Amino acid sequence: LGRAGFDQQPLGPEAKAVLEAMILGKRVRLSFGGLQIDRYGRALAHLFVDGAAGEIWVQGEMVRQGLARVYSFQDNRALVGDLLALEVQARAAKRGIWALAFFEIRQAEQTGDFLDRFEVIEGRVLAAEQVGGRIYLNFGEDWRTDFTISVAPSDTDLFENAGIDLLSLAGQRIRVRGWLRNFNGPVIDLTHPEQLESLGL
Repeated sequence: LGRAGFDQQPLGPEAKAVLEAMILGKRVRLSFGGLQIDRYGRALAHLFVDGAAGEIWVQGEMVRQGLARVYSFQDNRALVGDLLALEVQARAAKRGIWALAFFEIRQAEQTGDFLDRFEVIEGRVLAAEQVGGRIYLNFGEDWRTDFTISVAPSDTDLFENAGIDLLSLAGQRIRVRGWLRNFNGPVIDLTHPEQLESLGL
């Protein structure tokens, strides 16, 4: 991740080299689709650069080549659906990171082995309940040790507006992505609909 305290991830140098070849020293066009500047003063933008066959969407190309995963945020959600579609194609073709075990989709029962990392997780929701306004999607019999998805009261409107009834997901198979932390077992905080994919029954 290029940050202190985090080990270099597989294919990190290769992804950096591809990105540098695509944009270093070139003029890029910035397109904003949400929060424009973060708390560190960084511009949050989609980048577009001229290529031989026309304009190249930089984030989309990195995902298409399997050199990045989709990591979205509540306040910057433009084009996430398009990125997810490109990720599906890259994963199906086992391009780049999707050929490596380090990046494979985890099953809910595996999550305890992958704490403090960004992960993509699949599993069946065993129970869905609302406690004090917060919604919990539990994937095991013991919520104190098994994988759980947590949705804060302040975030539930986004799901309602997207037509997603979180409490109706009990019994459904879903895929979720986010930072996996430990709080009464492995948990991901769900803040916006793009983190969640329904896999049906």
